[in-house]
Amino acid sequence: MNIADSQLMRLQQAREYDPHATLGCHREGAQASIRVFIPGAQQVKLRLRPTAAHTDMPLFERYGQSDLFLWHGDAGLLNDGYQLQWVDQHGQTQERADPYAFGPQLPAEALASFNSGSHHRAWELLGAHPMSLSGVEGTLFATWAPNAERVSVVGDFNAWDGRAHPMRVRGSSGIWELFIPGIREGTLYKFEIRNAQDGSIRVKTDPYGQHFQRRPETAAIVCAPSTHQWTDADWMRTRGRWSDAPIAVYEVHLGSWLRQSDGAFLSYSELADTLIPYVSELGFTHLQLLPITEHPLDSSWGYQTTGYFAPTSRHGTPDEFRAFVDACHRAGLGVYLDWVPGHFPRDDFALSRYDGSTLYEHADPQRAAHPDWGTLVYNYARNEVRCFLISSALFWLEEMHIDGLRVDAVASMLYLDYSRKPGQWTPNRYGGREDLDAIAFLREMNTVTHREQPGSVTIAEESTSWPQVSRPVHLGGLGFTMKWNLGWMHDTLRYLSKDPIHRHFHQQDLSFGLLYAFNENFVLPLSHDEVVHGKGSLYNKMPGDEWRKFANLRLLYSYLYCYPGKKLLFMGAEFANPWEWNDALALPRFIAEDPMRQSLIRLLGDLNRLYRELPALHRRDFDPDGFRWIDCHDAEQSVISFCRFGGDQVAVAVFNFTPVPRYDYRIGLPRGGKWVECLNTDATVYGGSNVGNLGAVFGEAQPWMSHPFSAALTLPPLGAVILHPVPDT
Repeated sequence: MNIADSQLMRLQQAREYDPHATLGCHREGAQASIRVFIPGAQQVKLRLRPTAAHTDMPLFERYGQSDLFLWHGDAGLLNDGYQLQWVDQHGQTQERADPYAFGPQLPAEALASFNSGSHHRAWELLGAHPMSLSGVEGTLFATWAPNAERVSVVGDFNAWDGRAHPMRVRGSSGIWELFIPGIREGTLYKFEIRNAQDGSIRVKTDPYGQHFQRRPETAAIVCAPSTHQWTDADWMRTRGRWSDAPIAVYEVHLGSWLRQSDGAFLSYSELADTLIPYVSELGFTHLQLLPITEHPLDSSWGYQTTGYFAPTSRHGTPDEFRAFVDACHRAGLGVYLDWVPGHFPRDDFALSRYDGSTLYEHADPQRAAHPDWGTLVYNYARNEVRCFLISSALFWLEEMHIDGLRVDAVASMLYLDYSRKPGQWTPNRYGGREDLDAIAFLREMNTVTHREQPGSVTIAEESTSWPQVSRPVHLGGLGFTMKWNLGWMHDTLRYLSKDPIHRHFHQQDLSFGLLYAFNENFVLPLSHDEVVHGKGSLYNKMPGDEWRKFANLRLLYSYLYCYPGKKLLFMGAEFANPWEWNDALALPRFIAEDPMRQSLIRLLGDLNRLYRELPALHRRDFDPDGFRWIDCHDAEQSVISFCRFGGDQVAVAVFNFTPVPRYDYRIGLPRGGKWVECLNTDATVYGGSNVGNLGAVFGEAQPWMSHPFSAALTLPPLGAVILHPVPDT
C-alpha cells in the first residue's frame, strides 16, 4: 500500500488531520502493513505476540532519513495491542502499544448532542479519560477545535513534540480524539493546535481538565476516576429545603482564611480540620467559597478562571477537595461555590482563541470583551459553549456534591450595553439592550441544574432591577433560586456609616428596601466586595470611637439577622477585622483575642443560633406575610421596629440607631402577655453597657401603632432588642 507524498509531508510538517489514514495497521488480505511516525527514533521494533521476538522495522527509504517506519508481514501475527519498541534520540529504549491501532471511541450520538447543545455532561466526553482498550491501558484524549488544521496531544511523555501524537478529527463535529496507550494518572499534557487559516500554532491546556499543575505552571494532569467514598447520602437526600430554612452563609477565601507559619496555603485536609469546626462553632449553616476553580493569578481571587472542571491545585487534589466537601456535610454545613460564566481571561494557554479563531468568545469586537475587566465574554449563542458552561455547573453539583452555585456578575451578562458607551454596542434584533443569548443560557443552566440535581440552588449576583431573577423559567423568570440584595447592602452600609447625629435625615435608607424586599428571593450580602479596593473594613465603616464602632457593628449584625432574607457575612467580620481584606495575607487572627472582639464573636454565634431556633426569623423570608412594620417613621429618634412571622411564631425586633438610651419607649405588639428579651446587643457579654428590659416585658391591651397591644421598652444605646412571646408561667 503506497503512501502519497502529501501524506508524509503532512506528518513531517505536523499538519495531519487524519493520521489513522496513514499510520497504524493497514490490512491487505492476509498481509498487513504497519506504519509508525516517531520523531527522533533511531530504530523501531515490533513485538508481534507477547512471546514473539521483536522484528526490526526498516526505515522508509523514499524520503531518506525520515521518521516514518514501515513493517509488512502476515496479518495473522498481529493483535490489536501490538507493541512498538524504539530507541529514541537519547539512546533510551521505549516500548508502548501503537496509538493508531485503535479505532474511534467517542459515540457519534454523543458528538451530535454536543454540537446541538444538548450534551450537559460534556466532561464525560471531552478531556482526558484513563481506560482500557483490548486489554491495553491508556488514556483517551478529546478536545473541541473545529477551526484547527491539526491537533496533537503533547506532554512529558513525548517531549512536548506536536509531531508525535496527532489526533483524528471526527467529521464535521470539530472534536478531535486519540487513545494513547501507556498514559496513566499523573501524566502532564496539553493540546498543540495548528490553525487552519494562518498555520499558527498554539499550545493550550485542556478546557475540560480536572486537575492542573500548581501555578505558575499550566499543564493539565491526567486524572483517574475518583476513588473517594462519599458518606453524605443523608445530607444529599434532605438538602432540598431552602425557602423556609435558616441559611446563614460564611463567605471564605480559602487562600487567605488561614496559612501555614511560612505563608504556604493550607491543604484541603487542613482546611477541613480547622475551618469546618470554626464555622460550625459560630453557628453558620453554609460555607460559600470564592472561586476555587483553577486560576493562574492569585490576586484574581479565582474570578479569572481557566479550569472550569478542576478545584485549584493550590490546596490539593480533586479527591482531597471531595473529602473536604464530604466533611462539611458530615458537620451539617452546606457548601456553595462562586462560579464565573460571565467572562474568562485572555491567557494564551487557556480558552482565548483556543483553535486560532474566536471559538469560546465573540467574534464581534463590540461583544468580545468586558470594558471593566479586560476579560473575554462567552459566545452564549454557540451550542458547544453552552454545553461547556452548563456541563461545568452540573459537574460541581454532581461530581463534587456542591450544594449551590453563586453566579458572579449576572448583570454584566444580561445587558449588551453593560459598562459601554453609546456607539460601543449594537441593539438586539428587537432594538433592545438585553443580551438574548445570555438570557437563554441562564434559563437553560438553571433549568438543567435544578432538574438534574434536585435540592441544589443557584444564586445570582445581579446588581440591577432586572425583573424575576429568582422566579421560575416557566413563569418568565431567569430561574435562579435566590438573588443577592445589593440594594439592601448599599442602603444599610450608607446609613450606618453616618454619624448618629445625622441619621434622622436618612431614615428612608432603612425603610425603602421593604418596598421590594419580596419581589425576589433575596440573600443579604455583607460580602468580600465591601471590604476591598479602598472601601475599608466593616469595622472602619462605622463612625465614632472604638466603643461606638463595636456597638454599630452589633447593630448591623442584628439588623442583618432580623431582616427578611438569607444571610451572608465575609470572613473576618466576626471579629471586626480593622483592615481591608488582603488576599495575599492570612486573616489577622491574633487580634481576635481582644476582649471586645471576643464579645462580638459571641454575639454572632448567638445570633446564628437564635436565627436557627426561632422559626419567625427564617421560615417566611420570601413571603410578605412574614414581615410587618411596627414603626418605620420615628426618624427623629432614629428608631425602627418590626415583626417577623413564621407559622404561628412571631418575633419583634427594635433598633435604636443613636447612642442615646430610650426609656419608656412604647411599641405596638401583635400579641399580649409575656415577651422575653431573647437578645440584647447591649448586654455586657457582648461588650455593651447592659441597658435593657431585665429579660421580659408584658404586652398590655393598649392599642398602639396599629397593633392591638403594646409595651413600654428600654432601648439600649446603639442597640437592638429581639423579643418573642412565651406563656406567662
